[in-house]
Amino acid sequence: MSLSVAEEESAKEIQLPADVDWQMLDKSKFFFLGAALFSGVSAVLYPVVVLKTRQQVAQVHLSCFKTAFSVVRLEGIRGLYRGFGTSLMGTIPARALYMTALEVTKSSVGTATVRLGIPEPTATALASAAAGLSAAVAAQLVWTPVDVVSQRLMVQRVCAAPASCKYLNGIDAFRRILKTDGPKGLYRGFGFSILTYAPSNALWWTSYAITQRLVWSGYGCYFSKNGDDRIEDNIKSTLKPDSKTVMMVQGVSAAMAGGVSALITTPLDTIKTRLQVLDGDENGRRAPTVAQTVRNLVREGGWMACYRGLGPRWASMSMSATTMITTYEFLKRLSTKNQENWA
Repeated sequence: MSLSVAEEESAKEIQLPADVDWQMLDKSKFFFLGAALFSGVSAVLYPVVVLKTRQQVAQVHLSCFKTAFSVVRLEGIRGLYRGFGTSLMGTIPARALYMTALEVTKSSVGTATVRLGIPEPTATALASAAAGLSAAVAAQLVWTPVDVVSQRLMVQRVCAAPASCKYLNGIDAFRRILKTDGPKGLYRGFGFSILTYAPSNALWWTSYAITQRLVWSGYGCYFSKNGDDRIEDNIKSTLKPDSKTVMMVQGVSAAMAGGVSALITTPLDTIKTRLQVLDGDENGRRAPTVAQTVRNLVREGGWMACYRGLGPRWASMSMSATTMITTYEFLKRLSTKNQENWA
């Protein structure tokens, strides 16, 4: 894949490593290595998710640092990993669904848009948006019940109804939720999860594609203006970044895209988390409605209460996006059928 940069001024082209599409992957290696790599990423980032969830369900706003200090002081380091076992068990099938839907959709939509004569940058953005949307919907089939159980475990020490929020472990929580509310209890907030994660993923992948192109453009312009000696007599020259530069640009682009996505979708995530974790005060044990949840948030802290957990979520999404995309691109190249695709 190549990317033209400042063509009129520098006539320079950046030669990037070839894209690895779905047909080029060794599927068994892709899923096996993916499960191992993303499990490690989840372990590193999980404490930030716990802090974000605690902030979103708390009736009194506390800063991220105060929340972290309180958790460690009262529950020890283990408190930052409440529900991790359950979350980890769901990571493997959810990631498998996510990656499959992502790659298949991106490949199919990308090919179709190019055939329709749509310019390559627009085709890439459209394929990325469609891929992010379909991947999020597929993954939520697994992630929603995993979220419901793991989030209950995360907040059971601060839950508003202690008697009904004490679980021994993930299996006990799963069994009791199923017994009390039936299968729909495990899919509480499923519709709102789709409304949260589908647009968020579509926005993230689109932002990532656009941001990465802009960063590469800036990279090319920088070398052009600093008198790269590979350009002589205004003849086109090709820059071929090394693997470290490629990884750096991917990481920066992913972090920027994650920050934008977090800022736009945090209110939806706050409402979704409360729907999954808290029981309704106004109607007994039944789940609160979206309207009740929003009303309670506004009563507790005004409209800005919908942005509770923005700091940890911004950090989590930015760090997760950076580690995820660099790990994901590395995984794809590690899983190619023909190792010449590393070039």
